[in-house]
Amino acid sequence: METEKLKITIESLLFASGEPIKIAKLAKICAVSEEEVEGAVSSLGEECAKGRGLALARIADAVQLVTNPASAEYVAELMKSDIAENLSQASLEVLSIVAYRGPITRAEIEEIRGVNCTFTLRALAIRGLIDKIENIKDNRRYLYSVSFDFLKKMGLESVEKLPDWERLNKKPENREEVSATEKVEVVEEEKES
Repeated sequence: METEKLKITIESLLFASGEPIKIAKLAKICAVSEEEVEGAVSSLGEECAKGRGLALARIADAVQLVTNPASAEYVAELMKSDIAENLSQASLEVLSIVAYRGPITRAEIEEIRGVNCTFTLRALAIRGLIDKIENIKDNRRYLYSVSFDFLKKMGLESVEKLPDWERLNKKPENREEVSATEKVEVVEEEKES
């Protein structure tokens, strides 16, 4: 891949992710060597340092696009207003799913909602309503659960105190089993009539 295209691709990946990405992972995704990624990242960092709204942050062997420190007060104001405003319909839906089904992966949430939830999850995490925890079963994915702040704001001691928690907490496979059983009962009742 040519250097300019690699740099554009890396910038796109970093922007879309919104989180640090390891150099090795960028190299694998772009099908190039880590040295080529290092060169493109270095070039991208130099471009960002020339007065753009984004900067390139590096921690160990991972890089992330961040806002330019020169605009920090404005970004802080935006974040403060985002947190202070009411939750959107999408945020309420995702928060409900996390509250009743958590801990749950992003993929499971997206399967339930049918749309990408990355930015909604990030917004809820920024507001302190959900926590992102490592998934012991799958190191590639995180689990999301409600935070203590969520419980405090809701005046609850635990998620089990949510209305209809017992019924709504059932995992999809349990619900399918119940549905199949209910279908059998309905069919048997129809045969008897």
